[in-house]
Amino acid sequence: MGVPVPVSVAALDPMVESGATAVLRSRPDITVVPPGESPLVTVVVVDDVGERELDLVRRTRDAAHRPEVVLVAADLTVTAALHALAAGTRGLLRRREASADRLADAVLAAADGATTVLPEMLDDLLTCVSGAQDGASALSERERAVLRLVADGQDTDEIARELCYSPRTVASVVHDVISRFRLRNRAHAVAYALRTGLL
Repeated sequence: MGVPVPVSVAALDPMVESGATAVLRSRPDITVVPPGESPLVTVVVVDDVGERELDLVRRTRDAAHRPEVVLVAADLTVTAALHALAAGTRGLLRRREASADRLADAVLAAADGATTVLPEMLDDLLTCVSGAQDGASALSERERAVLRLVADGQDTDEIARELCYSPRTVASVVHDVISRFRLRNRAHAVAYALRTGLL
């Protein structure tokens, strides 16, 4: 066995955080690091996956040491799972299915750069992404065209000139995508569209 993977736990409820920490400490291949140290993986434990929880995932991923995130949620819908993956989550577990072994497996996989999703959720995620590509929740051709140019590094005026739109229209298209998918900014919109297969 190699060096134990350094892990931290973040939760909005201190009791839940203590429980997850105790579970992880029982594993010899994982070491729970104290606050202030740099974990390779952070386990984020939440009830629901809303904007506050997604912000916690983003803040965790944006830390200086850029830890991978395993998200454990009491309630995890397919849409919430897609938002969590777009926010940078490496592993997804429902709390009722997060046994010590499953949690440890997800942590170790995240440490290796792999993404883990429960098999029973994977089919739903793939169906949702496939349906989004074909259905009403997909990006329109105009939204795709604008996001492709954003991904190429063009600013609003350049995109407007290339697509023969007004700068205000371009800004409105980007704002609509950011609002609809509850994203933070243009870069996040492009990343989300790429990760979920919408672009």
